Amino acid sequence: MMDLFFNPNSIAVIGASQNPKKIGHAILNNLLRFGFEGKIYPINPSAPEILGFKTYSALTEIREDIGLAVIVIPALRVPGALVECGTAGVKAAVIISAGFKESGLEGMRLEEDIKRIAKENHIRTLGPNCLGVINTSHHLNATFAAGMLPEGRMSFFSQSGALGIAVLDWAIGNKIGFSKFISLGNKADLNEIDFLDYFRKDPETDVILGYIEDVVIGRRFLEVAKETTRTKPVILLKAGGTEAGARAASSHTGALAGSEAAFDAAFRQTGIIRAEGIEDLFDIALSFSGRRLPSGRKLLIVTNAGGPGIIAADASERLGLELPMLSKESVDAVRPLLPPNASIYNPVDLIGDAPPERYRVVLNQAIHDPHVDGLLVIVVPQATTDVGQTTDLIIHTAEMTDRPVIASLMGEASVRGSIEKLEANAIPNFSYPEIAVKGFRRLCDYFDWKNLDHEETVCPRFDRRTVLDKIDNFLKTGRYQMGEDDGMEILSQYGFAFPKRGLAVSSKEASRISAKIGFPVAMKISSPDILHKTDVGGVKLNIASRGEAEDAFVEITSNVRRLMPDAFIRGVMIYEMVRGGREVILGVTYDRTFGHMIMFGLGGIYVEVLKDVSFRIIPVTRREALSMINEIRSSALLRGARGEKPVDTEAVVEGILNLSCLITDFPSIRELDVNPLVVMEKGAIALDTRIVFSRSPT
Repeated sequence: MMDLFFNPNSIAVIGASQNPKKIGHAILNNLLRFGFEGKIYPINPSAPEILGFKTYSALTEIREDIGLAVIVIPALRVPGALVECGTAGVKAAVIISAGFKESGLEGMRLEEDIKRIAKENHIRTLGPNCLGVINTSHHLNATFAAGMLPEGRMSFFSQSGALGIAVLDWAIGNKIGFSKFISLGNKADLNEIDFLDYFRKDPETDVILGYIEDVVIGRRFLEVAKETTRTKPVILLKAGGTEAGARAASSHTGALAGSEAAFDAAFRQTGIIRAEGIEDLFDIALSFSGRRLPSGRKLLIVTNAGGPGIIAADASERLGLELPMLSKESVDAVRPLLPPNASIYNPVDLIGDAPPERYRVVLNQAIHDPHVDGLLVIVVPQATTDVGQTTDLIIHTAEMTDRPVIASLMGEASVRGSIEKLEANAIPNFSYPEIAVKGFRRLCDYFDWKNLDHEETVCPRFDRRTVLDKIDNFLKTGRYQMGEDDGMEILSQYGFAFPKRGLAVSSKEASRISAKIGFPVAMKISSPDILHKTDVGGVKLNIASRGEAEDAFVEITSNVRRLMPDAFIRGVMIYEMVRGGREVILGVTYDRTFGHMIMFGLGGIYVEVLKDVSFRIIPVTRREALSMINEIRSSALLRGARGEKPVDTEAVVEGILNLSCLITDFPSIRELDVNPLVVMEKGAIALDTRIVFSRSPT
């Protein structure tokens, strides 16, 4: 079915126009002038012919099968056109027309109508409110864009028609080849998931690019994206995820989450390369246009100018790349053939008067050197530089190796012809060496992703029945926010350790329990009605004697009765005071697109001020849990800093995995905080927890 959008044997343009200023004319003209080889049927009841084509007043006048309908008529007439498509047996339609959900309530109702009609007539639709579709290998341009993409091996889908036009113009101007182009529009039917899946299997697509503002079905997107990136790179620009669009949440974790965090997590877990902006999208696309991946992070920089070489070296170090020396055999081979003042370190500086022969000497050796995974060749057009011959040498070098070769021909006027020659030979070129280095790092990251071993999520045999009974009984009370006492009971069943504790219902009992636990102790009010205990004077720390425990009991209960007289008080919980360790926070929140997310971060200022946290979509694997710990900026504090001993990061990994299992087993949990979790040299102890349940089935 999807092939009908890219390889139709015939196209009907419903709304074809004689007026050159109308979109219906532009689409028909693009089909004609770019050489679509199938049959074209303009539909227009008031014109006998358009651009030399016989017109038809209705689809039913056409006696042959129609592969694809392109609809470009006023929105109110689109439902009738789809009914006519169904009668004529059309199974695929591109709805260019605007005026649907993007225009308000009436438009939303109209869009629901076309979805219903299309489904009833078994018609797959692209749009509405879209730019159209292009397939360069089929000479198909069913858009109202001004030009035609060069033929190539990249495919692109865009939720924004305007951005789609910008990408088209960029590709045409830079002679970057594309296979297919799709404007998604409102995504009433087909969406990014459908095209990811199609391009994954498309033999004419090597690299997938996209611009999205949202995702229709989050979990399905994760499945398809992960499957796709195992075979082809997927590079997406995601917009519309700032703090202004974040969901308000009552929990600490929820307050730190938002759609940006969710999409970052989703992209990390599926291997999608996230572009940081439009320019970055183009740069990454260029990096992958060479269709070669490095097997490691060792980059050799070859340059005829010291400054650009140093800039590239600095960028490499910042991005975690290696700059290896050539092997001894390579050094011995090239040293006699280079001037004495040339540098054979990395960067290899051939100095400003370097002829193509000097490049040849180094590049011919480098492509066989075991220390080199990729090459960056910098050419600055100095007075004695033969840019053309050096470019030919770069092309020849790329043909002789399966390692990525990236060029940086710096400048514009004097290197334009050579840049076009590189583009024609699918060799990535960047005007600035630091951008070229970033491109190489992206290739390394994708190679690492493709070669990761598959890892399953595994949950131990926890006591799910006990937890289920606890949750059921709690929800029967009509409450949805569970405090630390009940929360501890649940988390204890899922592998979390808590301090020694006991419930006192009198001051004398508080004294006795405190002595049994051992001083100092902490004391907190125990009430299902009080979640924020400190706010009502319900917490006392560092209680050092039996007398202090009795006094603290009286003070805590008096405070609570005065400030919350209607609260049910069970008593006062007495806890062992935990000393030492490093405080971290674990949490769970719910994202409307992808479902439950888990959060990790260091406690205290690192969460409150720096927001130094990481997220993943649940379920989480062991490898993902470890990467959550390592990716926060302050992770070095867990490994030991300034002479401190490292803490047990494996205990944090286990905590993340156990929370992932809990939420997988009980998705009615909407939000959860374990704050803080104190991580020791061996093991970890949770000091507080809070759980929020959904008021409706998740």
